[in-house]
Amino acid sequence: MPAPSHLDPRLLRAFVTVAEELHFTRAASRLYVAQQALSRDVRRLERALGAELFLRTTRQVTLTADGEKLLPYARRALQAQDDLLAAFGHARPLLVDLNSPGLATGRRVLHRARALAPDLELMARYESGLTWAASELLAGRLDASFGRFAGLAPALRAGLDHQPVRYEPMAVLLPEDHPLAPLPAVPLAALAGETVYAGAGNPRTPEWTDLAHRLFAGRGIRVAPPAPLAVGEAEFERLMAKTGHPVLAVVDFPALPSTVVRPLTDPVPLSPVSLVWRKGLVHPALDALRSAAALLAAEEGWLRRTFGGWIPDSDEGVMSP
Repeated sequence: MPAPSHLDPRLLRAFVTVAEELHFTRAASRLYVAQQALSRDVRRLERALGAELFLRTTRQVTLTADGEKLLPYARRALQAQDDLLAAFGHARPLLVDLNSPGLATGRRVLHRARALAPDLELMARYESGLTWAASELLAGRLDASFGRFAGLAPALRAGLDHQPVRYEPMAVLLPEDHPLAPLPAVPLAALAGETVYAGAGNPRTPEWTDLAHRLFAGRGIRVAPPAPLAVGEAEFERLMAKTGHPVLAVVDFPALPSTVVRPLTDPVPLSPVSLVWRKGLVHPALDALRSAAALLAAEEGWLRRTFGGWIPDSDEGVMSP
């Protein structure tokens, strides 16, 4: 087969995203395209190159040897395109970390930003924790993320800016046969004596584990010891099945098979969520993202605490307007 005279950058971006996720559904979500369209683009690239880039089974996606060979070249080509566009005043894609595909706050802000600025490209990433994302922000490999800004180390905060977005009510994920599962909401006092998983030992999410320690202090609730890092819903399900521990979550967290999500009450604990970006970053899509966050906060009362919700003392000043 003759070598192709031109490769559409969109096809290269589709390939790189699937290569990073090794999951077509997650990659399609990042690119804001239908999974069928993404699969079609990958097949077009494979035909153009005359090479199979991925091995696909019903259980997993892996790179072939040709896919491994292409990946660094594709990344350099996309970076060169982004640099060229930036040199002539055109915006490159804004890379936005949403933490996890199941969390709603960042996803809704991104969706509104895309509606506000349909001509700009905002690409979703899933770094699974603000501490991990912060290092990517500072290195310039990521542009924006969401999470608990006060939970970051001071050295990380020094290089970042943030905008308060939401006080997100917290919840507990319970096995469906847990004694507390029949309750419509779980008072914090009812968790006394329980061991609750809150990501201890996960290097991506220490800000979340710190929030759990502050919430549980003096209430007789233990934070579960470090467990093997779970990446993806399937591994998380296996972790829950093995330990049987309730899991600290937020009210928008999707229930996994054989589990239920119950809001926490008395008091209602709140996870303080900010939009976070690198200091000095100027990008029209970041402006759209900030506007979207402010609009949603105003429309839905995301920054109101009229119900007397709890947040750590350390977060009070950080979340003040």
